[in-house]
Amino acid sequence: MLTEDGVKKIAQLARIKLTDEQAEKLRTDMSSILDYINQLNEVDTKNTEPIFQTTGIINSLRDDVSRGDSKTEGLIEQAPRSQDNLVKVGSVLNRTAK
Repeated sequence: MLTEDGVKKIAQLARIKLTDEQAEKLRTDMSSILDYINQLNEVDTKNTEPIFQTTGIINSLRDDVSRGDSKTEGLIEQAPRSQDNLVKVGSVLNRTAK
């Protein structure tokens, strides 16, 4: 069971302020979660093979290949600035140190 001091310490580490009601609700909820984890830790898994995924799908991603259409050219032509078949944008980083 999580103590009131434990909740205060967690709130301090997370840099959050809690009302007394919020702290009590958090203590109750976190205690339930920790109790469930302790219950899971008691299960004997010595003869259980690890499961890395359950769907059977090995690779659901398609290859990244060009479709050979002219959509890219049309999009680049619409950009306000472009160079070498790329869209040119302004800098997003401030180069001067403050």
